[in-house]
Amino acid sequence: MQSITFPNRGLELAGDLHLPAGFDATGSYAAIICVHPGSSVKEQTAGLYAARMAEQGFVALAFDASYQGDSGGEPRYLEEPATRVEDIRCAVDYLTTLDFVDEGRIGVLGICAGGGYAVNAAMTEHRIAAVGVVSPINIGRARREGAGGHEHLVQLLEEIGRQRTLEARTGKADLRPWTPAGPAGITDTDLLEAIDYYRTPRGQHPHADNHLRFTSVASVIAFDAFHLLEDLLTQPLHVVIGDRVGSFGSYRDGYELFRRARSEKSLQVVAGAGHYDLYDRAEYVDQAGGTLGAFFATNLVNP
Repeated sequence: MQSITFPNRGLELAGDLHLPAGFDATGSYAAIICVHPGSSVKEQTAGLYAARMAEQGFVALAFDASYQGDSGGEPRYLEEPATRVEDIRCAVDYLTTLDFVDEGRIGVLGICAGGGYAVNAAMTEHRIAAVGVVSPINIGRARREGAGGHEHLVQLLEEIGRQRTLEARTGKADLRPWTPAGPAGITDTDLLEAIDYYRTPRGQHPHADNHLRFTSVASVIAFDAFHLLEDLLTQPLHVVIGDRVGSFGSYRDGYELFRRARSEKSLQVVAGAGHYDLYDRAEYVDQAGGTLGAFFATNLVNP
């Protein structure tokens, strides 16, 4: 693995480039960009899938989103969908500068919100030749529904406006946790599993600070990862979801994505797996990683 950086409009993004065994810098490899979930960093599930792809012969890049992790950008902890999508385009730019990457064989693999961003990027970035997603979430849909109805959604947007005014006047930021610190009083299965992954030694990482800049939620609310999907997604698509349905909606979003896509597509439903099981549980990641590797091997080929 090599630590690398690449630019996005004046920001420096930090990434890990995972290389296959027996790597030969004079060779020509297919490459896969691995896109992390919201609140995550490259060393967590995106890095795990990047390592799995490298084991199957691909060059794989996991990177931290702009304003997050080891990547640059101020103010910190923004979750800006347009920037997240541009990050992916810039990752493609970077891969095309590597002599050992075949620019005609670049794919993208996104997990959770990263899956929605991966799909959205591929719609307008046709240097991406194939798209794989794991537990995909349309983060805009999730935020809109999570507000609890239209009236509460409007109230939330008004609260964000007041916070922007406060920040303009005082510079005081409102940083909110993506995931609660502990499970006390929580009964929602997906949220409990998020706590178990992100807030315990199972998956936590010191670079994942669990901070979300509240004002960026407005941009998330207005975002639809699947807008124009039927018209613009022409690349082969492989969707991986678990059959243990949770409130975050990856089962539903995965089926919606599969149903609406008009390109060559496949759907894998992993028996017994929930949303977060597909992040790191070996028995489920082995299944997802195996089919994703075969999918990319089939679709990242020279024309």
